[in-house]
Amino acid sequence: MELHDLTVIRPLLEKHGFHFSKSMGQNFLIRDWVPRRILEVAGITCDDGVLEIGPGIGVLTQELCSAAGKIVAVELDHRLIPVLQETLAVFSNAEIVSGDIMKLDLMQLLSDQLPGLPLKVCANLPYNITTPVLRLLMESERFAQITVMIQKEVAQRICAKPGTPEYGAFTVFTEFYASPAICFDVPPDCFYPRPKVTSTVITLHRKTRDISPEDRDFLFSITRAAFSQRRKTLVNSLSSLFAGKLTKEELQAAVAACGFDPLVRGERLSLRDYLTLSSYIKTIL
Repeated sequence: MELHDLTVIRPLLEKHGFHFSKSMGQNFLIRDWVPRRILEVAGITCDDGVLEIGPGIGVLTQELCSAAGKIVAVELDHRLIPVLQETLAVFSNAEIVSGDIMKLDLMQLLSDQLPGLPLKVCANLPYNITTPVLRLLMESERFAQITVMIQKEVAQRICAKPGTPEYGAFTVFTEFYASPAICFDVPPDCFYPRPKVTSTVITLHRKTRDISPEDRDFLFSITRAAFSQRRKTLVNSLSSLFAGKLTKEELQAAVAACGFDPLVRGERLSLRDYLTLSSYIKTIL
């Protein structure tokens, strides 16, 4: 079934009584080059098990089925399940799961549906759930590579460099778990209905770190505090986090001991800098 053709898509959706939901951020691909190029950068092979989130009508799913060992497509909108059952009927390696990826037991899902397979994610994520879904996927530490199409603005934040306006706590979080890279942009005219913003495909290659959960959580508490008030110095931002434990003077001494200007702002520090700082602060608490 040709899912890039509006003369095919519209009757298909009408047949199943489907109407677009703005709250779900539904925009279906209508340019065949996009899923093909996504597949290229995703590096998926016949040995891989792939999790797709928000398959829509199955445009990207069909492409994935041609390359992967097995696809598990999780769709929140129950109205699209019969549509997917029709568009993916010819593929024996596609499993459609109706549900909310944020509420499903991800580990159990992977164990049940993709046992023993190298795992990857490939998805056109709805804009309204991008950050929580990426957080969930990275924290699971189960996927060798995550390839997603997201809003360009979010992609720029994820891949930002220290000292730039886009750089933030989620940038540091992402770099802790993965090596992010921007692959290519997808203009609004590649979707139906047409969104107001440009999309970007990025890849996230998993990193392996030898750090305890406690030290990891401590690191993230520091980065969140550092970016909570961007115009403040790092020391001032951390003062409330360590109130009653470390004085402002002690925090200034800690920042200086790590080789940073005591007046530096949090947006200037890299992940490596934050790892150094969090490690040092733990020793003086």
